[in-house]
Amino acid sequence: MDANKPLDGITVVELGHSVAAPYAGMILADLGARVIKVENPGKGDYARGWGPPFWGETASAFAALNRGKEGITINLADPVDAARLRRLIAEEADGVIQNLRPGTLERHGFDVAAMLRDKPSLVWCDLGAFGSVGPLAAKPGYDPLAQATSGIMSVTGEAGRPPVRVGVSLIDMGSGMWSVIGMLAAFFARERSGEGARVSTSLFETGLAWMTLPLAGYEADGEVRRPYGSGAAEICPYQAFQTRGGWMMIAAGNDALFAKLCRVLGLDLAEDPRFLTNADRVRNREILVPLVAEAVAAQEFDALAGALDAVGVPNAPLLSVDAVARHQQTEALQMAVEADGLRLMGVPLTMDGARPRATKPAPALGEHDERIKA
Repeated sequence: MDANKPLDGITVVELGHSVAAPYAGMILADLGARVIKVENPGKGDYARGWGPPFWGETASAFAALNRGKEGITINLADPVDAARLRRLIAEEADGVIQNLRPGTLERHGFDVAAMLRDKPSLVWCDLGAFGSVGPLAAKPGYDPLAQATSGIMSVTGEAGRPPVRVGVSLIDMGSGMWSVIGMLAAFFARERSGEGARVSTSLFETGLAWMTLPLAGYEADGEVRRPYGSGAAEICPYQAFQTRGGWMMIAAGNDALFAKLCRVLGLDLAEDPRFLTNADRVRNREILVPLVAEAVAAQEFDALAGALDAVGVPNAPLLSVDAVARHQQTEALQMAVEADGLRLMGVPLTMDGARPRATKPAPALGEHDERIKA
């Protein structure tokens, strides 16, 4: 088996749309699995129309999330088409991942429990919105809804300002990652037992997992965390500061680093009783941050970065999308993959020093109908 394609020989059927399940499918495809994407006839996955920007006739978002896959169309309401899908799963699939609205499969006659009984080796993954039980279980969900209800928006942005959504689909993509982790664990267990499993996760559960630290803090002392902009509730100074040449993220995460930062900035604060320990600095954040900000604002970016690097204080520039796309570090890591002439990001893994990559472009709607549905 190719070490760069550890899932070679595994076939996964993706009943997915938008971001979460398609991102899981893309990860599996990069790792070498054969992924068959199932879409509705007509317009297909909603993400095909998420633009501009477009690449050809398809949104760049769809191209990014669905490369490396085969694609077929299935009308679940058509008994003949539905039977074709059941047969495809029964005869060819090692796994299925689905993020359809609650009740969709059942409404069209799909009994997942029966399918698992008929094919005990099948690994089935349900990627839902708010989970399978509880008062919100029947609600449809999208990334910003989960960011809102899980508390992520409450700790994002700046205090006293309107709510801010994390600028990437953090919940959707995180849910896709959890789906892959669960499916891989089930595939591994199947090697020993021969039995598959029904794996489930949801956007809301993923949001709760991302909230591990704020929720732990609340349980510890009852404090409801507020947003700190680019900063962190538990560490100070640990945020972005503006220099004379742009914004710089500075992470003085312990007492020694804080003392070094003070020396570079010419501040006599490291021995100040108000700032001796990180706990002191967090408690006196409103006093400390303006002092550091004033000193940093007087510095040229490159000179300050060099001085901080020289003494080992972690720092980094705040890069825009265009800057990070062509940054030397991005290039050096070979994170990008080209599919149909479009430069896209691959999964952040290496296998024996090589990047696992599926380079086929995202399938046209129904591109493989004739071959797979025949």
